[in-house]
Amino acid sequence: MQLIPRHDPYLVVRSQGGLTVAALRGELDLVLVRHLRPELDTLVRESEALTVDIRRLTFCDATGLGLLAHCAGRMHRRGARWRLVCDQPWILRLIRLTALDDVLRPEAGPKDLLAHPDVLAQSDAAGRPAPLDQPPPAPMGPLPVEPGVTRPVS
Repeated sequence: MQLIPRHDPYLVVRSQGGLTVAALRGELDLVLVRHLRPELDTLVRESEALTVDIRRLTFCDATGLGLLAHCAGRMHRRGARWRLVCDQPWILRLIRLTALDDVLRPEAGPKDLLAHPDVLAQSDAAGRPAPLDQPPPAPMGPLPVEPGVTRPVS
């Protein structure tokens, strides 16, 4: 698999097989939502399993939560797997206050999902994620020096 990086300081995407991990950073507000929505819509449409890591967000407003809920809803309707990785108490509180827990299903995740994206693909017979204390699988390869979107090329 060959990866082609595209410089984007707010989004890094890694794909392997049908599993895609998208890590967001910055302030997820109206401006960033408009920037990211086309790319996230493509990921939602093309991914069998999408994990969105928002642990590096410094801000998230209602439009940001709306984008995440939109993506999660589309993934659920398609029957595809959706995971939202978040460990920030202020975002988790916002998710609870807006009653989006059941749609977004936030969970903690391993420290570096981009290096080990298929750790979240592991699940038990009931479909629950594998325990996070298990060692991660071997990395997919080096990350780009600059943040950016990476795409496999056939």
